[in-house]
Amino acid sequence: MPAVVVRLESVSLSNSRIALVCYKNGMLSYILAPSHLSPGDVICSGPSAELSVGNALPMGSIPVGTIIHNIELKPGRGGQLVRAAGTYARMVRRTKGDIVIRLQNSGKLYSLSTQSMATIGMISEHHNVPLRKAGESRWRNRRPVVRGVAMNPIDHPHGGGEGKSKGGRHPVTP
Repeated sequence: MPAVVVRLESVSLSNSRIALVCYKNGMLSYILAPSHLSPGDVICSGPSAELSVGNALPMGSIPVGTIIHNIELKPGRGGQLVRAAGTYARMVRRTKGDIVIRLQNSGKLYSLSTQSMATIGMISEHHNVPLRKAGESRWRNRRPVVRGVAMNPIDHPHGGGEGKSKGGRHPVTP
């Protein structure tokens, strides 16, 4: 059943965006938003879906070399691989009844069933932005962290000593 993307949202507990989609029967649902997906786009799922960003297909229907995300390890179990912001996997080759994929960051190879579902495209990178300066961390209410061994003996049990000493005792929390 085709669905229309209503809007893209960011979630505080996730580092990628999600998309609110509305199906033809009026049901609303959230999906992981791939890059280049925008409100008003139509997405579809199933073996007859076309090969475009946001569509979910069985891996047997996806050509080799395609960038995919939200991959099922076992058919029907739901997406378990490649769900973080900015990540993707690439289909490397087909063997008899299996598909081999390579993860983008680690380079790890997985051999999966042709019936496992995967979504076309790369996960969006909304929150995966590096901090430009220390002040940005303070703007997000994150205080600086100082190691105990870098402090004076009066400030922390691990502090003091000549040079980079461990303090001579078991690790403690002040």
